[in-house]
Amino acid sequence: MYKIAVIGGDGTGPEVVREALKVLDVAAKKHRVKCDYTHYDLGGERYLRTGEALPESVIAELRTFNAILLGAVGHPDVKPGILEKGLLLRMRFELDQYINLRPCVLYPGVDCPLKDKKPGDIDFVVVRENTEGLYAGTGGFLRKGTPHEVAIQTSINTRMGVERCLRYAFEYCRARNKRKKLTLCGKTNVLTFAFDLWERAFHEIGQKEFPEITRDYAHVDATTMWMVKNPEFFDVIVTDNMFGDIITDLGAMVQGGLGIAAGGNINPKGVSMFEPIGGSAPKYTGKNVINPLAAICAAGMMMEHLGEKAVAADIERSVKNVTATKIKSLSAGKMGYGTAEVGDLVARGI
Repeated sequence: MYKIAVIGGDGTGPEVVREALKVLDVAAKKHRVKCDYTHYDLGGERYLRTGEALPESVIAELRTFNAILLGAVGHPDVKPGILEKGLLLRMRFELDQYINLRPCVLYPGVDCPLKDKKPGDIDFVVVRENTEGLYAGTGGFLRKGTPHEVAIQTSINTRMGVERCLRYAFEYCRARNKRKKLTLCGKTNVLTFAFDLWERAFHEIGQKEFPEITRDYAHVDATTMWMVKNPEFFDVIVTDNMFGDIITDLGAMVQGGLGIAAGGNINPKGVSMFEPIGGSAPKYTGKNVINPLAAICAAGMMMEHLGEKAVAADIERSVKNVTATKIKSLSAGKMGYGTAEVGDLVARGI
């Protein structure tokens, strides 16, 4: 029995989560796994009603679950930054979800924007440090609102935070057991303090603890070029919070779009949260046209993280079959099926 906290969130979030749970229930039942869901009303609508993004009592409750499944957060009537900082970033920081895990895989039948690339050419994972860097929120203003205004945002990189992220990436690369190559993505020629720490720790840990893993380095600008020109070069990429935020969105496009991109915010020894990468897409709310596959894949990632690999494998296999043989496009309104019908197709495939 797994206790799962479910946050549908805003816009189309509840719609895609509904399909993810539909598929998860079928796969779990097949493998005699039980999931007990507790639904939480968090997001823009709640904030507009109550002025609260994330009550203290809810954070305490979330610590008691095995995992969290999130739909999407984002409301057109809520000022940008409020939900991102007050809900999403706060959950990551307070639950110490220090890894953002983003598989980038091209599924059969999915249109790739890169010429001549096919499934197998795009199959890499980005491990992003998730609680430090520029997103730690250190900085401030001097003389705000005047002609002499100064804004300072500081990137925080601790030895502890860097090492635990790198060690997770090495271990993930070892367990993935594909090319066994870990690429550090940074900017050592300009960010000479932060990435001096990253690079030294990268080679020290790799040499001492993971000698079988090939270590590679690429500047972030070179990484973006190679992700477009030769994505097959990559196996696992590890990077800091800011660069990870950027290259994972590029990775989503390389794999065919946000409609198939899922990710996890991981605390290896605590509560982790899984979500589709796309936003709340409010203009599609209630129209039964949004693509639920990314949310379904997020549910599969969640079960793999919990150790239920057979459940996860069945979900992924069925999603691949649907992309290869059924839907016409990943785009909302162009799939050839409604949101609920796509969920039915994946469930029936299991």
